[in-house]
Amino acid sequence: MRWVLDPLDGTTNFAHNYPFFGVSVGVELDGEMVAGAVYDPCATRCSPRPRPGRDPERRADPRERVRGDRDALLVTGFPYDVREFPERHLPLFQDFLVRAQGVRRDGSAALNLCYLAMGRFDGFWEGNLSPWDVAAGSLIVREAGGVISDYAGGSFRIAGRQVCAANGVLQAAMLALLAATGSAPAAANG
Repeated sequence: MRWVLDPLDGTTNFAHNYPFFGVSVGVELDGEMVAGAVYDPCATRCSPRPRPGRDPERRADPRERVRGDRDALLVTGFPYDVREFPERHLPLFQDFLVRAQGVRRDGSAALNLCYLAMGRFDGFWEGNLSPWDVAAGSLIVREAGGVISDYAGGSFRIAGRQVCAANGVLQAAMLALLAATGSAPAAANG
């Protein structure tokens, strides 16, 4: 058993008094996430393994709300090296931006995954993540009925660095765009 902790996901937000940061705690057993919770101290809300239809704040089941990328509200993040290497990150952001209804960048992968599970976001992609960024949130997305993978559509691993998560229909469209931009082969090669 291994505990995977992020005591402050959204560090830059916290440092600037922007109220979007949280605490993420996950438990991995034999390479599989078996427990996880994300605490949002600003909303005094904890997101432990939700189930569709049981959360009064859930907008809709993430598998059913959006059927295509034109209607989707997506969320992502940028790594700390975005200023030094914008050419690595901005083209993909632009490709999603022109295809979706909107794209947000909030600065906490753990909370973004919880909001996806709650139906507030329809899809999430981000690269250069660490296991503590996604451990609990990945389980929460799965428990809510969402799909999560690497950029190539392969099995999600918390140490895999790249995440694509959404409902089943939108996941396919997001993976197709990642492949078309050349982002997916980078994930396959590690």
